[in-house]
Amino acid sequence: MADVVNLNRFRKMRQKEEREKTAGENRVRFGRTKAEKLRDRQDAERRKTDLDGKKVDGKADE
Repeated sequence: MADVVNLNRFRKMRQKEEREKTAGENRVRFGRTKAEKLRDRQDAERRKTDLDGKKVDGKADE
């Protein structure tokens, strides 16, 4: 006689594997290291301060 099989277990196992696969793809696609995030944040701050330093006070010619 055949063993009784719980189909819910296999369905849930398959869904879990699909979620893990999608999560892995997203980590590769969107993931950045802490150092990369820090570097980007510092670059943005540097650009902002550089641009602020080049502002001209007073009215522009109309």
